[in-house]
Amino acid sequence: MIISSAKPFEEILASLECENDIFIIGCNVCAAKLHIGGEPEVLIMCKRLGDAGKNVVGWTLPTAACSVRSWEALVEKNETIKDAHAILVMACGSGTSVVASVAGDVPVYSSNDTSSLGGLSQGAVLHDQCAMCGKCTIADFGGVCPTAQCAKGLLNGPCGGSMDGKCEVDREMDCAWELIYRRLKGIGRLDLLDRVHEPKEHSM
Repeated sequence: MIISSAKPFEEILASLECENDIFIIGCNVCAAKLHIGGEPEVLIMCKRLGDAGKNVVGWTLPTAACSVRSWEALVEKNETIKDAHAILVMACGSGTSVVASVAGDVPVYSSNDTSSLGGLSQGAVLHDQCAMCGKCTIADFGGVCPTAQCAKGLLNGPCGGSMDGKCEVDREMDCAWELIYRRLKGIGRLDLLDRVHEPKEHSM
């Protein structure tokens, strides 16, 4: 799940200052689960833009905004999109980029800010579960990614500042290395802590 949050409406409206005849595209996966781009939110956005003097020509809710195949496919399912002079995407940055890649000369705007790759577990949204570094070693850490979940990205053990299982950088956040230790102990693999991990290559 990609973690995003809704921009303030005033910021969205300012970005659309020179635009009218707007088509809205939501997302029925991550954005819907986060309540920032599902059908209720899209309908509210339609009304708010209308109340602000903007003409909304239509809207759609694809399964996932990040998997729109083509402009033709969008038009086939949503004829009014041909009347759009701008598109507002209520999804993550990936969804906005994908829509922009097929929208031709129609300008595309985003209503959301994207912060991390997370997940949903037992009804709770989990932030920063993966840093998408391209070289996954999460199994060595009991399924906890230190690149994403340690505030310092430490790969070979905790810093000296954690206290009572909490992070030095943010005392409200669990220390990732405390979680790693508990997980590895629970599965009987504390031996994995003896492995030395080279720094991640971030230049590629």
